[in-house]
Amino acid sequence: MTPTPDTILLDVDGTLVDSTFLHALAWSRAFRSVSEKPSWVRVHRAIGLGGDKLVTHVLGAAGEEVHGDDLRSRWEQEYAAVFDEVAVVPGARDLIVELRRQGLRVALASSGMERFTAMALDLLQVSADDVDAVTSADDVEQSKPAPDLLDVALEKAGGTRGLMVGDTTWDVEAAIRSGMSCVAVLTGGFSAHELSAAGAVDVVDSVADLVGRDWS
Repeated sequence: MTPTPDTILLDVDGTLVDSTFLHALAWSRAFRSVSEKPSWVRVHRAIGLGGDKLVTHVLGAAGEEVHGDDLRSRWEQEYAAVFDEVAVVPGARDLIVELRRQGLRVALASSGMERFTAMALDLLQVSADDVDAVTSADDVEQSKPAPDLLDVALEKAGGTRGLMVGDTTWDVEAAIRSGMSCVAVLTGGFSAHELSAAGAVDVVDSVADLVGRDWS
């Protein structure tokens, strides 16, 4: 693991809030709106990518060129319609409080839209005073698995040695490309084998298992 991290970067969707399958539902409905019907498995495995990359990943470059903007707009509408069903992952706020108590910087590094990241923070009852940085896809040109979001989050938090906590193979890849280790959780629906194979240094059931961990 990264030697003595001074900053813990936390993914939001699927890690702190239980939203992964609602994102998949919203994207599936968006795809159907343009008469595309990718499998649920393919859509789910793309969650964690930013909207700038997800359409290409699922439909290919031609699909992005023809439908990309329309799909992202429709997804935003569909996800807003189901957001009331998003729940906080047990232990999520406790982890943030505990990390700060240990003297660690905390950065929330989400590939989601700033609008939905802010709504998730409201659910978590987390304010700007409770963390050192909050980033979203709006802060960078390229979303995960590019390392840009993590690099910006670490810089905004004032840290120098980061460690990522996320729920997808995209989080793990972004962390590795940013020179960080990644601890993965299973609450996003990726298997322990997939996450370990991607390079996660540890895999736990959920963030509740990380409360009280010694990060030194």
